[in-house]
Formats: sequence, structure tokens, C-alpha cells
Amino acid sequence: MQTVMKRLNWIICLILTGWTGISCSHAQSKKEQPAKHKTETTMKEEFQKELTPEQYFILCEKGTEHPFSSPLNNIKDKGVFKCAACKTPLFSSDHKFESGTGWPSFYQMLTEGNVVEKVDKSHGMIRREVLCAKCGGHLGHVFEDGPAPTGLRYCINGISLTFDKQD
Repeated sequence: MQTVMKRLNWIICLILTGWTGISCSHAQSKKEQPAKHKTETTMKEEFQKELTPEQYFILCEKGTEHPFSSPLNNIKDKGVFKCAACKTPLFSSDHKFESGTGWPSFYQMLTEGNVVEKVDKSHGMIRREVLCAKCGGHLGHVFEDGPAPTGLRYCINGISLTFDKQD
């Protein structure tokens, strides 16, 4: 019965996250934990006051927004995508591409060290979770099916980001 439930959970997860979730790497991530300057409890209390309920769900409870629901999917302007919680610059519009998955996708981070990865074994899969290095907020996952030059696809919840347009 337990095996059947695990398989059912895995199938449901595939349906909810899209078939692209299978393309994840099973390799261990290089960076396991974000740097934490405050206790996790303190950060969550601050964020609960500052963030919308949807932002809190994604960033602090590791939720996922519905695909194709983020207005950031359609942004074609030049600018920088920042963490919605702590405003750390994370991704450049120069590295954004249309992946067809329904989430904003980037082939590389803006600055090495602002984004960290952690192995995520939830939902019966092994994936690489992407977190803001400054606040530890959950951003999404990174997969190895992106375009050149990196071959990476940072699949990011738009609700975990803000966009600063640059001229």
C-alpha cells in the first residue's frame, strides 16, 4: 500500500509540476545551504508581515505558483529580477528565455553567490532547489535542459521575484 501511495504521489507531482520535472539532475548540488544571518523563525516572522500571503507561501513554505500565472513570464524589457523578500538581485533579463513551462526561466544567475542550490527530495523526485543566498527564500528549481551556453534552466516562481526595469 505504501509503495502504491508513493507512486500515486509521484504521478500527481508530475502532473502538477509538468513533465519537465523529470529532466532534473540527480547529482548532488555544490552549495547545500544559504547563508543565514538571522534565525529561520525570525526571518519567517518578518516576512509574514512584509510579504503577501502568496509570496510567503512560495518563499517561506516552498510552494509553487500555477504555471502561466505570473506576469513576469511576459516581460521583455531590459532589467533585473530581484528576490521579493530581501531585494537581492538574482537574474538579468539578458539571461531570460521562453521555456514553454509556464514559469519565468533563465539560463544563468546574475551574480555567482546570490543564488544557492539545495538537494530537494520532496514529491518522490530528486531535484535541485534554488534559494536566495541572502534570505534563504525558495525561488524554484534548476534543471539541465536549458539553452546554450550553460544548458541550465532556472525555473523560477514569478511571485518570488520583483522586476526593476532599466533603460
